[in-house]
Amino acid sequence: MSRRAEIAGLRRLAATALDAYELDDPRIALIAHRENTTFRVTTSTGREYLLRVHRPHRHGRGVDSSAAVRSELEWLVALRANTSLAVPDPVRTVEGELSTKCSADGVDGSRVCSLLRWMRGQNRTKSARPVHLRRVGQTLAQLHNHGDLWRPPDGFVRIRWDREAFFGNTMRYGEVDAADCWKLLPPQLRSDFERVADEVGRIMRRLGEGPDVFGLIHADAHLDNVLFDGGRACLIDFDDCGFGYRIYDVAVALWEYRHRDDYSDYRAAFINGYRAHRPLSDDELRHVDPFIAAREVAFGLWLVGMAESRPALRENVASELAFVERGLRMVLDGGRR
Repeated sequence: MSRRAEIAGLRRLAATALDAYELDDPRIALIAHRENTTFRVTTSTGREYLLRVHRPHRHGRGVDSSAAVRSELEWLVALRANTSLAVPDPVRTVEGELSTKCSADGVDGSRVCSLLRWMRGQNRTKSARPVHLRRVGQTLAQLHNHGDLWRPPDGFVRIRWDREAFFGNTMRYGEVDAADCWKLLPPQLRSDFERVADEVGRIMRRLGEGPDVFGLIHADAHLDNVLFDGGRACLIDFDDCGFGYRIYDVAVALWEYRHRDDYSDYRAAFINGYRAHRPLSDDELRHVDPFIAAREVAFGLWLVGMAESRPALRENVASELAFVERGLRMVLDGGRR
């Protein structure tokens, strides 16, 4: 199926999904067709929403997508009720559900869909200053504090970001099992990825999974997934949220700045913001670089897997993997360029 035909089918499915909500004459416009397929929804009264058509198998092989999406949204509801954090606001269906499931001609199988109220704010991916990382640090610390105290309801299902999820065969990227993604990597990069898997695996075993280091995390809080509104950092896209190492959230927030000459300024700003709300020891910070390397591995495996079924991604695989390799070499070689 061509990309155009695929998107046309998903648009029909999205229109069907909106029937489950009480909206006034909604109009939809495609935002992105990558991990999930997302649409901006505008009603005749001027209200705006984000509709997500969730990719099957997004949350791991054999995981019930309906339960996983519902669980993500349950955490968002709790965060909005129990904290002052700016996070997405789920919209319930007319039947009171947090998601809906539907199908359409041109789409294989049914898809889980969810609706969120549109969040306002400015993306600073290309114009961030250290102060923005400080705000992200403040926000993630408060998110982790909430995760310490909140007790998920029965049936709560989210990814466990452990060694198997990062380096084993838990995940499925597009139509490719994670274990098969390793075979799609260039030999040298695969060797580097294996080295990271060994090192991070040892760190994970040493850290254990006690509540002081392991709990609910966002797992994708880089600046593409943060909006800045006034003095606040607004976290969006909780699609990867789950149970994992808190230091991984720190690593993801710093990931894209690791190669910069002024990285130390951004790192210090993030740490200062985080420590204003939650302890973060120097011993924990020793693990930031290994978990940045784990992030590079996760991104590389996702990329080669998704590119098998997404031609738009396939065109950039070589250049993206070269960038991954440069970033990986920095952390593997102790920060040398």
